[in-house]
Formats: sequence, structure tokens, C-alpha cells
Amino acid sequence: MDEKTKTTKAGLAAGERPTLKTIAYMTGLGITTVSRALKDAPDIGAETKERVRLVARQLGYQPNRAGVRLRTGKTNVIALVLSIEQELMGFTNQMVQGISEVLGGTQYHLVVTPHSFEKDPMVPVRYILDTGSADGVIISRIEPEDPRVLLMTERNLPFVTHGRTDMGIAHPFHDFDNEAYVYQAVERLARRGRRRIALLAPLSRFSYHIHSRIGFERGLADFQITEVSMGRMTTETPLEELRAYAERLSRLPEPPDGIVSLSGSSSIALIAGIEAAGRRLGNDIDVVSKQSADFLNWIRPEMLTVTEDVRHAGRELAKSVLARIDGVAPELLQSMDGPTWSAMGPKD
Repeated sequence: MDEKTKTTKAGLAAGERPTLKTIAYMTGLGITTVSRALKDAPDIGAETKERVRLVARQLGYQPNRAGVRLRTGKTNVIALVLSIEQELMGFTNQMVQGISEVLGGTQYHLVVTPHSFEKDPMVPVRYILDTGSADGVIISRIEPEDPRVLLMTERNLPFVTHGRTDMGIAHPFHDFDNEAYVYQAVERLARRGRRRIALLAPLSRFSYHIHSRIGFERGLADFQITEVSMGRMTTETPLEELRAYAERLSRLPEPPDGIVSLSGSSSIALIAGIEAAGRRLGNDIDVVSKQSADFLNWIRPEMLTVTEDVRHAGRELAKSVLARIDGVAPELLQSMDGPTWSAMGPKD
């Protein structure tokens, strides 16, 4: 007999995926009993359930998604539509970890669907809707009038957004309070005697650009600060271009003495340009930065920093999309984190 067609004691051919029949063979139980044990049926004893689950884990058993979908109409998939332009410094990893921590105790699997905002952001959402390839969707990079939100609402697909819209549609979201962060950043710079402050904000198309500008302009007015324009620079600007701009800005007769940044990786580029112009961080200029993981103060203790807990955001997003699948009203699935300032930076 050819080696590839030989079967194991479990009744599996080499390379064959384990099935309910395989588990039944190994445990001496019927296929129906095995199926009900894996579904935690109340009429199956706890000892039997544990024995079935142990064998299933040892075999690496995974339910056949096509079969599940035929029986239940569900895919047991949550799709995370994530931009490939997301911040470099740990954003994607932290987000996926947080979501996975919640989904790990459920029947749902996470599928990451990368896309580029340079192209049509509707493409991945349309694909999921047209193919029915997910039971719920998590999206980020939210716009005030986001067509993805409108489409998924119209098609009744459960979803949650990392960010808020302003389009009169009640939907689940989790967000970071960028308005409060930027306002507090300006306040801290003012307390340190800074009077000419620049804001490195996101692209204007995104909701959190608006929130950050509102916080910045309130801070300028309340603390009598002058804005120094960052021109066309945003958190999306390539880092080398941003570094060069920061150097040119720092060589002006009246350069900024404070910068508020919404991106940790962008802040590193800004500091490189500032210091290339001979200015000293923490002396000639202060930089305040948001980060998605605690690291900036390790390498630059002169910085003032706030950490956006993206891992926590991932957990909140996962909980919300599962609750929405279960029919919880969207108005009950809206949350926001406020800024928490690092104790590692300089004192006011």
C-alpha cells in the first residue's frame, strides 16, 4: 500500500483533516454525541464533554466552515478591515492581539483583510457583503460621512467602527478622545512656557482630524498660543519627507517651540529634523506625542507622551461586534477612552 494512503489508528489518512467521525473513533462515542459535546449541549455530561474536547485539541480539529455555513447560515468569521498605511509602531499587532483575546473564547475566527486607502476603501466591504464571508466586520480610519457605514447599515451586516462618524446613523464604535488629548497637550506646553505651537494632524478626510483640530483651536484660544503651520505635512507623510520639513521649519527665524503629534513614528522623524537643525529637545522645543505602545520615553525621556491603548480598543471592538451579532442595540455599544499621560516624561 502506498505510504500516502495508509491510515493511522485514528482512521486518518496521512495529511487528512480530523472530522467528527475521527473524534468518535478515538473516544468510542457516536458522531451525534461528539457533535453535541462540542456544542456544549446541556444533556451531555461534563466528563464526556471534557474527553471529547481533549481529543479534539490533540487532533487539531477545526469545524468545517463550509459545513457550518450550510447548516446555520453563519461563517463564524469576524473580518478586520485594516489599512496597510496604519502607524508603524505596533498599531496592527496591538489591535489584533486585543481582538484575538476576546474571540479566543468563542467559535469565531479573525480574518484580517488589508487594504489601501489610496484605492477605493469600499472594495473590501463590498466583497464581504457580496460573498457573505463574515458574520461581523470591524473597520477603522473612519470618515465623518463614511460610505462603508451607510452600506453595512443598509445591508444589515453587524459591524463596529474604530472611530466615530457624523452622519446621523447610530452604530457601534470605540474611539480615543483625540480632542481631549490635543487640548491637554496644548495646556501642558503652555505651562512649560511654549507660545508658538504646531500640530501634526491626520489627513483631513478622517474624523479624528476634525476632533484633533477642535481640541487644538480651543487650546490656542484658551491659553493665548500662536499656531505655526505644518503646511501639507500630516501623520501620513513619508518619514524622510517629514524629517526634512521639520529641519527646515526649525531653521526659520521664528520656529515653533512646541509640537503636538498624533503619531509616534512621525514624532521620531520630527525630532530627527529638529536636532539636525541644532535645536535641543526639552530645551529649545517640546514635542508631545500620542503612541500606540509605551516606547517613546525609553529612547527620548524629554518627550511628553500619551499612550492610546490599542490592545484595549481591540478588545472593546470585538465585544461590540459580537454583541451586535447577538442583536444588542447599537446605541448600547458605543465607548471612548480618554488620554492617560505617561509618568515617564518631563514634569511641568
